[in-house]
Amino acid sequence: MVPWIIAVALGVVAAAILYGWRERGRTARYGSLAALGALRATAFVLLFALLLDAPAGRRRAPAPIIALDASASWLRGGGDVPWRAARERARRLASDSLWLFGDSLRAVGAPDMPSDAASRGTPLAERALASGRPVVVITDGELEDAAALRELPSGSRVEVTDRPPQRDLAVLSLEAPRSVVSADTIEVAITVRAGSAGSRPGSLTVAVAGRAAATIPLDSLAPRAERRQSVRLAVVAAEGPTSLAAVVVAPDDTERRNDTLAVALDVRRAAGAVLVSTSPDFDSRFIVPVLRGAVALPTRAYLRIAPGMWRVDGTLAAVSEAEVRRAVREAPLAIFHGDTAIFGSPRSATTGALALIAPPSDSTGEWYPVAAPASPIAAALAGIAWDSLPPLEARPSQARGDWEGLAAARAREPDHQPVIAGSERPRRVVTIAASGFWRWQFRGGASADAFAALWGSIFDWLSAERMDARAAFPAEGVVRAGDRIRWRRGAGSAAAAESTVVVTLKRRGAPASVDTISLRFPGAANVADSDPMPTGVYDVGVPGGPALLVVAASRELLPQSATVRSGSVGGAARQGDQPRLRDRGWPYVVMLLALCIEWLARRRLGLR
Repeated sequence: MVPWIIAVALGVVAAAILYGWRERGRTARYGSLAALGALRATAFVLLFALLLDAPAGRRRAPAPIIALDASASWLRGGGDVPWRAARERARRLASDSLWLFGDSLRAVGAPDMPSDAASRGTPLAERALASGRPVVVITDGELEDAAALRELPSGSRVEVTDRPPQRDLAVLSLEAPRSVVSADTIEVAITVRAGSAGSRPGSLTVAVAGRAAATIPLDSLAPRAERRQSVRLAVVAAEGPTSLAAVVVAPDDTERRNDTLAVALDVRRAAGAVLVSTSPDFDSRFIVPVLRGAVALPTRAYLRIAPGMWRVDGTLAAVSEAEVRRAVREAPLAIFHGDTAIFGSPRSATTGALALIAPPSDSTGEWYPVAAPASPIAAALAGIAWDSLPPLEARPSQARGDWEGLAAARAREPDHQPVIAGSERPRRVVTIAASGFWRWQFRGGASADAFAALWGSIFDWLSAERMDARAAFPAEGVVRAGDRIRWRRGAGSAAAAESTVVVTLKRRGAPASVDTISLRFPGAANVADSDPMPTGVYDVGVPGGPALLVVAASRELLPQSATVRSGSVGGAARQGDQPRLRDRGWPYVVMLLALCIEWLARRRLGLR
């Protein structure tokens, strides 16, 4: 509209100047001059409009993009009727290209069967914003990032294809130690979820190396309800990598592929870390899962419940003090909690690395963590919001060493004192002169992450001299189809410079074939990743020893709640095709006709 206003203004002004100033005093009648001025104004208006490329009509809404969800969740339960209906709907609507989205975005024809291992809408929203065209999203409603659809151009809409309710019972998560000592008792936490029609009563079995170790009954669940079960079991398996699996069985289960979830478990003959606590509390209780999980050390914990009376953490089986002393003496990493001098000088009680956790008996008040000074553990603590953490009970004068890992201030005073300190020579020792870290774990969220980061970095540093002999091993417990696989560097690869580790993967139960991948660990990086692998159990060959990789079924096969509904969506500005004046022929014709008629009229009136 603006170009036309400018063109009309300039054309009228130019014609008025010509016929109001140049032709003043002419003998021609006023009406004749006005008609001639109108013809000249018409020509000028069209000329300026062409120069500005003014619009020649109303904006036409562009044809919408048709986007079809190609995730494997369409086939959950074994039926493909909803998928076929959605595919035919997309083909009917598509006027040009059809986009598929899921774990990637591509403009291709609809496949016979969906196979994407994710349902992500963010790439679709970004592409649609770049094109400015509205989108018709055809999906089963189970998007991981449904909020991304709000960024679609206005005029977009979602069409959710309904599916009939299904009875299903799936294993959602499996929390277990990464490394254990043979014959130890461990606690495994399993979360199960029901399908859209709930589930009938069934059973949950936990198996080690393919042999059932524990079975418990499960009650019926309401639609999409979840239940968390804790199971204690003894690990009876040969030394080396093995599998730990949770399997659910329920009548009328329509999807069997999500009934099993397995993780790799390293069974060791001896403990990699031994914790001795003379005053068991929540701190000592929460430290053990960090050792067994995040740091992946086979751990044994001994608790003194009375003078001369010791119990093994987990089973609470009685154990002699002589056996505890022997375990501490042989441990590559010893953690003393409470009375650190229970066996005399702790540096004489063991030859391995030491963590001395000394809760203050006479705390000097609440100390608030405020900073992580430069230290070997500082990198893992860089993102922590210190002002959001609960206070500690501390006695800073007890924390002395070559470096300071955590500083605290009393009652928000500006004076900072170290509550964690460490030394590297003649061996690695960390002193923690504080207690109450369990409050971080209790609060959950970012505070729980800070708890894991703090203790994980401490134990990582202490155990660095006793790293896994393998050059690399899987870093994650649960790996699902479609996930990139993260690998952790071991002692078998050079840590000082960039190193490449060649890994071989052989899938169990498959035709004899070996996949080979190369992992690059640049500089001092300890983690690398590789492309996703299909579902299965893989024997991993790396320098330094074998490993096991268990790839579970895709998350798309788990029962999910719908995150989007049918209807309009998006509010971003959209572009559209608007015809331009330069693309039309009539403006040139009208402009020439106006000038010709004006010239003929001027000649008849005797004007030049």
